[in-house]
Amino acid sequence: MDAERTYAALLDRLKATGGVAVAFSGGVDSSLLLKAARDALRDRVVAVIVRSCAFPVEEEADAIALAQTLGVRVRVVGARDAVPPSWRTNPPDRCYHCKLDLLAQVRAVAVEEGLPAVAEGSGADDVGRYRPGLRAVAESGAIQPLLEVGLDKAGIRHLAHLHGLPVWNRPSWACLATRFPYGEPITLERLARVERAERGVRALGLGLVRVRDHGALARLEVASEDLARFADPELRKQVVAVLKIQGYTWSCLDLEGYREGAMDEALPGGHPRTG
Repeated sequence: MDAERTYAALLDRLKATGGVAVAFSGGVDSSLLLKAARDALRDRVVAVIVRSCAFPVEEEADAIALAQTLGVRVRVVGARDAVPPSWRTNPPDRCYHCKLDLLAQVRAVAVEEGLPAVAEGSGADDVGRYRPGLRAVAESGAIQPLLEVGLDKAGIRHLAHLHGLPVWNRPSWACLATRFPYGEPITLERLARVERAERGVRALGLGLVRVRDHGALARLEVASEDLARFADPELRKQVVAVLKIQGYTWSCLDLEGYREGAMDEALPGGHPRTG
């Protein structure tokens, strides 16, 4: 009942907008938001997918298919043929610049469609972490309905499951730009290499995978429950082969396993983790 009351509050918040353009990636957060927007507003909602060189092509295709399954119109904007100047140098507030540009593109679609609001899928557990993108959300005037009704990641996944969203238990995903140490320039070639490397490692049966790119060294993060699998020399051999094909001279397994925002750990002041 608590979950359904929260969902009802979410619907009420969205109904109050009169119409919304949802910044949509196909992940569990934005999928629940889009489902709720459709339930609340019927045809007064559009899913906006912003193409980016840091957003894998297969993720875009999956997002389009999910939005169509939900009966929501999709607008795809942006381009993936260049790294935007605002974040190609990979500053510590990279996510601020990326999110500001993304929401500006979603806002432009909202204006074209005659929709009063822009919504994005931050949740309650994003507050208090190192989230430069939250400043961009505030500056853009976008709303954060999941956060406003108090939904954290566990609650979002629970509601997504209750409402039959196929991505309810999908591993967390963060844009490919999070794979590089701050201050190291991000290029199309490096983004593509990381994308291919992660796809290759996942094909070996590993679900949650991050290939953190340190130049010639690939630092592999996997789910904590998968760490023990690397006692198998055959798996190690296969992973090394995948990474060498992508041009990594050396590879290592991070013994802490996957955690959000591993690259943030090197920032001065010990920022809480993100992405």
